[in-house]
Amino acid sequence: MIVLGLTGSIGMGKSTVARMFARAGVPVFDADAEVHRLQGRGGRLVAAIEAAFPGSSGPHGIDRAVLGKVVLGDRAALHRLERIVHPAVAESRRRFLRRHRSRPLVVLDIPLLFEKKGWRQVDAIAVVSAPAWKQARRVLARPGMNPLKLRHIRSLQTPDHVKRARADFVIDNGGSAGRTRAAVHHLITCLRAHGVRYCRSCARSFSTPKPPA
Repeated sequence: MIVLGLTGSIGMGKSTVARMFARAGVPVFDADAEVHRLQGRGGRLVAAIEAAFPGSSGPHGIDRAVLGKVVLGDRAALHRLERIVHPAVAESRRRFLRRHRSRPLVVLDIPLLFEKKGWRQVDAIAVVSAPAWKQARRVLARPGMNPLKLRHIRSLQTPDHVKRARADFVIDNGGSAGRTRAAVHHLITCLRAHGVRYCRSCARSFSTPKPPA
């Protein structure tokens, strides 16, 4: 089984690309979706987060807007939250890998793959990238988002050019959806063709390779 780590900065379209993998029949572990589940109504982390951040929970689980205001700009609070969330997500990820161990290819959709050393858990890395202006336009169109929040989020993430340099594959999501989908299908075909281990010939033949380091 090849474990492909999929990542990308905010607004690059990583979630869109993850759905393309899933629609092509590749099992995808969505770390963000798992966090939502763990923090939602009846989620097993609700009590622990409420204890650490009183007033952060409501009838539907953790109120992400309230919690976000608490940790925004407070690294100590953010680290306290991560110590609660990350071990639970890691356990869910291990269960996912055990469940799909017979599959030739799986994808781990991890937003902070580089920042939290998730690259150690994968065989290869695909980074979703787009021009900075397009990234900003996408993010600022989201409800409640503003340039200050975007700058703060960017400050917490590894810069796009660094991610591109460290990736095995760069999926360009700055053009049409059809072009991105074609790149995803090409990558799937290439990785599946090389069986249980990642082969660098895939990187050499990939249609949108990373720039030289």
